[in-house]
Amino acid sequence: MIFEEKTLSTETVYNGNLIDFVVDTIELPNGETATRELVKHPGAVAIMAFTDDNKMIFVKQYRKAVEQVLLEIPAGKIDLTDENPLETGKRELEEETGYQAESFEMETSFYTSPGFANELIYVYSAKGLKKVENPLAQDEDEFIELVYLTFDEAWEAYEKHLIYDAKTVYALIAWKLKLATTK
Repeated sequence: MIFEEKTLSTETVYNGNLIDFVVDTIELPNGETATRELVKHPGAVAIMAFTDDNKMIFVKQYRKAVEQVLLEIPAGKIDLTDENPLETGKRELEEETGYQAESFEMETSFYTSPGFANELIYVYSAKGLKKVENPLAQDEDEFIELVYLTFDEAWEAYEKHLIYDAKTVYALIAWKLKLATTK
């Protein structure tokens, strides 16, 4: 069976700063037509930033979409200033934490919710952190607090649903696996 859905037409419903919302009319594999409501996103990068004493840096912030304060790994949207995911990660790490890193390692990338969105998140780990004297400015509408957690503290935050988003849960599980292989 062929699983491809051929796009017959696209209607842009909304163009925003972060996302675009479109409705595609498609042809199904059986020849019938249907619509797909889609969120278009340029992609994002998340950073698992480790301090020299093996704590991970999280940002604490209020997330309006879920009406909750969450702890998340630093992350941000890929934009026209740095379309290379690694450069986006370096920028976001400095903007959100005030740190730069000596080394970055690609961990993975994944689609956040391919049933309706094309957002692809790249996840890097960063080590050799150095505080920057005059870091890049945070976004004006971003109010965050840095939180430094050991693995056990982070796992406790996960159990309390303070860590509750996919990229940060992934980071926590990846950290757990790395710790298991070093013991």
